[in-house]
Formats: sequence, structure tokens, C-alpha cells
Amino acid sequence: MSRDREPAPSAVRASQQVRSVIGKLRRRIRAAAGTGDFTLTQASAVGRLLDSGDQGLTTSDLAVAEGMRHQSMATTIATLAGEGLVERRRDPEDGRRLLIVLTAEGRRRAEEGRRARGEWLAAELQQKCTEEERQTVIAAMAVLERLVHE
Repeated sequence: MSRDREPAPSAVRASQQVRSVIGKLRRRIRAAAGTGDFTLTQASAVGRLLDSGDQGLTTSDLAVAEGMRHQSMATTIATLAGEGLVERRRDPEDGRRLLIVLTAEGRRRAEEGRRARGEWLAAELQQKCTEEERQTVIAAMAVLERLVHE
């Protein structure tokens, strides 16, 4: 599709609905997990660190992944470090770099939150949707997945 053309009305409507629903769903999932003590940026950074395993990420890596300034991410990391959820370690391959890794408590809270979010959403889908509707959600997610990988 050419980027010079005006989007079809259906594309505009789909865009509005996807953004609206995803925003509401994110808030509901976050509330269900009891992670209200994390800001969205903190929760996202902790999730990325959980996915990185023991290797950790630099503050710059996290800032780029979140689309924010390095200084803003440094503030987020400082807050998480102050709460004992992350720690800084020297990169074993380049001692000049500092890697941010989750502490045991940070990992526990991140895993607990992820599990609670997944359980809440699965229960809601089970309770409020038919099997056919759940299959439609799965198909729609495949379509949306293409948007983030192209």
C-alpha cells in the first residue's frame, strides 16, 4: 500500500478502535495484576529486563526500546534501583558498560505480575467470550502482529 494515499475510512476506524481498546485493556490488565505501584514506564522496563534474563540491558537499550530519552530512562532505573528491584552490573565483555538486571525481588514481582495478568485475561476470555469469539481474537492478533513486525 502506498503511504502517499489517504487511508481508507475503514483503516481510520480500525485505528481508532484498536488504540481505544488496547488502552482500556492495558489499564484493566495492569489493575488486575496489582502492579499499580509501577508506572507504565517502570512496568515496561521491568518486563523487558525479565525477558532479557540474567544478561541484562543497558539504560540506553531500554530507552531505545521504549522510545524515550536516555535521561528519562535513567530516572526510571534510579527509582527501581532505590526500591531494590534492579541493580547495575559491569558488562563482563566491556567493563565500561553498566548492565541493568533484576534483583531476586524484582524478578519475583515481575513474574508474579506477569502471571496475574495472564490469569486475569484468560479468565475474562473464558467467561465473557465464546470459543468462536476467542478464535476471532486469535486471528485478529495475528493481523496486528504483522503491524509490529513489518
